[in-house]
Amino acid sequence: MPELVVADVPEVSSVRRACVAAARFLAAGSRRWIAVAPGFGEVPDGAVGTFRGFGVDVRVRLAADTEGDVDPSLPLPVLIAGWLRQQAGAQSVSVHLVSPEATREQCQELGARLARETSGPVGLLVLGDGSPKHGDRAPGRPDERAPDFDDAVHTALSNADAEALLALDEGLAGELDAQGRAPWQVLAGTGGDWRCAGSELMVPFGVAYHVAVWENGRS
Repeated sequence: MPELVVADVPEVSSVRRACVAAARFLAAGSRRWIAVAPGFGEVPDGAVGTFRGFGVDVRVRLAADTEGDVDPSLPLPVLIAGWLRQQAGAQSVSVHLVSPEATREQCQELGARLARETSGPVGLLVLGDGSPKHGDRAPGRPDERAPDFDDAVHTALSNADAEALLALDEGLAGELDAQGRAPWQVLAGTGGDWRCAGSELMVPFGVAYHVAVWENGRS
């Protein structure tokens, strides 16, 4: 979020540009999105949120035509989903929160259900960080296992390899605080004929960010 960054930090700008570019790629295929993000509970369609809790009252909407009251309790991944929708000019995004402790079977089942219940062109926005335990700049205690874990995730995303995502170790992901593990496995559970159109791994300030674009292999 530019409004939340004191200066134009190159590491932050690179992640932002990659995320916005991926969102715009998604919007080019569909202006209606479904988002999967780590968290608990349900998110009302068309909710309006604010980044006020993070220092600046930047408001975001999950649907372009929403004028409802601001919900100050929306979690960060939901706010990011709304912000990316606005940056890309998509019409709407409905958010499904999946527990970071969900098993791979539960994630796979949710992915299959979303695929089964969705009709027409819909973009799937998957939100979740890699490990925040890379090296001396990590915000938490560094863990020497983090680089190998995120390298494996990057390889899986670059190859559109759903089986590799499903094979990620749930326990290790939890120990490394990789919040993206469950959403990535929901993606893997959709069963699409995917191919990767681009994938990046960036690790600013010790936190791994994976920005990847998958598209239908039959398109």
